[in-house]
Amino acid sequence: MEFLRPATWDEALAAKAEYPTALPLSGGTDVMVELNFDVHRPSAILDLNRVTELTAWSDDGGVVRLGAAVPYARIIAELSGPLPGLALAARTVGSPQIRNRGSVGGNLGAASPAGDSHPALLAAGRDVFVEAASVRGTRLIPIDDFYTGVKRNCLAADELIRAVRVPVADGPQQFSKIGTRNAMVIAVCAFGFALHPRNGTVGTGIGSAAPTPRRAVEAEEYLRGVLAERGLWETGEPLGTEVVRRFGELVKAAASPIDDVRGTADYRRHALAVMARRTLTWTWNDYGKQIRSAA
Repeated sequence: MEFLRPATWDEALAAKAEYPTALPLSGGTDVMVELNFDVHRPSAILDLNRVTELTAWSDDGGVVRLGAAVPYARIIAELSGPLPGLALAARTVGSPQIRNRGSVGGNLGAASPAGDSHPALLAAGRDVFVEAASVRGTRLIPIDDFYTGVKRNCLAADELIRAVRVPVADGPQQFSKIGTRNAMVIAVCAFGFALHPRNGTVGTGIGSAAPTPRRAVEAEEYLRGVLAERGLWETGEPLGTEVVRRFGELVKAAASPIDDVRGTADYRRHALAVMARRTLTWTWNDYGKQIRSAA
């Protein structure tokens, strides 16, 4: 097995071009597990830990550009304001040691349906982009197009994830996760939700309940229509139990889970409906308070 250790981003891209089957390594929280259990034996490891620009983030006032290797611990400490949904998801990742090493870039590279950051990224809106680069240039991949199958993404063989571009939250966001215990657990299922009052939309993200992370599109459209028709964006008045219930049912219907060792498909659907109702209620209550305090 070759071990490649570039010192700069340009060197990393050159190495990936020369060794397209090389497996990128940064935090290693997924990679090392697979290596230790001999699940995956790549021909080469591309160690990115010396490429310091991957651990930086910036905020231009409207979009956070999050370096691929910014660890979850820093997302929690530094980005809970602009990216509240992602920060909440980061809090559920593994142990403190894993949160100090793991990153959103690693989550995207692995593309596991159970990755904790995926529902939050989807819920953050359709203007979330994965910044992928190679010696051929850089492209921005819409988050909805990034996932192509179970643990598969649309990266070309010579591409590396450089950053993720996420709009700064303009409304309340939430994340909920069901596990077989309270900590250090892979999600049985997860759900991200966000209100986007600036453009009158809502965002959803379903995790660990389909071959890929996905949106509940019909649930989004239903709720968007209700909020617009009733003028609720302006008043912040309660949604009513029927709206909340219907939203949960539409989220449940959007999933296509399987039975496995962590839970049954029926349980996952039930849990998603519950999480959808709860996150919607929490975020709308927060939004209503904002409207009333601004009045």
